[in-house]
Amino acid sequence: MQRVVITGYGVVTPLGCNTEEVWRKVCEGKSGIGSLIFPKFETTASRIAGLCTDFSLDGYIPPHEVRRIEPFVQYAMRAAIDAVIMSGLDLQNEDRDRCAAIIGSGVGGLGEIEAQHDRLVLKGPSKVMPLTIPKIMPNAAAGNVSIHYGLTGPSYAVSSACASATNAIADAVVNIRHGLADVVITGGSEAAATTLGMTGFAAMHALSTRNDEPERASRPFDKDRDGFVLSDGSGILILESLEHARNRNAKVFGEIIGVGFTSDGTHITQPDKEGTQAAKAICKALSDAKVNAEDIDYINAHGTSTILGDVAETRAIHRAFGEAAKKVAVSSTKSQVGHLLGGSGAVEAIFSLLALRDGVVPPTINLETPDPECDLDYTPLTAREKKMKIALSNSFGFGGHNGCLVITK
Repeated sequence: MQRVVITGYGVVTPLGCNTEEVWRKVCEGKSGIGSLIFPKFETTASRIAGLCTDFSLDGYIPPHEVRRIEPFVQYAMRAAIDAVIMSGLDLQNEDRDRCAAIIGSGVGGLGEIEAQHDRLVLKGPSKVMPLTIPKIMPNAAAGNVSIHYGLTGPSYAVSSACASATNAIADAVVNIRHGLADVVITGGSEAAATTLGMTGFAAMHALSTRNDEPERASRPFDKDRDGFVLSDGSGILILESLEHARNRNAKVFGEIIGVGFTSDGTHITQPDKEGTQAAKAICKALSDAKVNAEDIDYINAHGTSTILGDVAETRAIHRAFGEAAKKVAVSSTKSQVGHLLGGSGAVEAIFSLLALRDGVVPPTINLETPDPECDLDYTPLTAREKKMKIALSNSFGFGGHNGCLVITK
């Protein structure tokens, strides 16, 4: 089977869109979470989110094209273009039958659904926009990226809630390993911090309501956590077969050596409290990578800052790692950027890669009073230097979807 390497990456996050700048802020413990000051959010229980306030597509695609795509697609387009530029790929001169786009999204064009529903109710059926369906469908990110580059290989979306991007990356790995593609643009994107998104998650009591302290609201593994913080953004990676990358003398930034997936099969939103199947997903990823738990230097935890989720993940790591669980460095970068839902797994895979590159474990900010049931080394408050070679990135989604990636530099 072909080895799968990373030759480019790009991000759009509440901390910015320049990957190196975003990574610096993550390591410095900066938060991208802010208050929602728009009138439509005044009555919602949670009025904080991570928005991409400095986002722009100027110089990327023409303005008339921007207007035709929903924000979650816009985020994916910018991250993808940045990633392709970084990779040095000239896709016009590639065999585009062997170039793919596999990009996940948990909910797709939620904002456009809201907008067109309002037009339907207030103005009537004739005022619903013709582009409504192409804008809201979850595969719009993969479709638009493939159209932008004229790719004719596999192009599709993966939707598995918070594990969407991780599932998409794994599918990309499988396509390359088995010779179905040479190059895959992959990752995930989300723009769910809308009125419906916020009120829907708030109705489930899933969101933090620390409205007076937005920057301190996302606090994974802390005793005083009260829910996750919803964020927008995207992470995109360029994956290639090692052979293809070598043939074009590409710079290789890392390699994905293992993937693992399971389902809890217990509840549509609550994780298995013992982390049994999440632990099996970790073990499958380690087995696929042909490494042991002791070989993992860093875990980028799913770590959403929910009461049940953080404890379940802690137990899963204990189950999968045994005695090695106490020795591995863990952190949740959702403490800085919030929860990007279907985009989170890709952004966190990129952060994991950068952690390996720089020998820096990013901190879990706001972890001031550890939950006694969360007893691992979560790198509280401050980043630290550590020589590292292999990282594990966890993603666990509503529906009981468990996904893990093993990445090496």
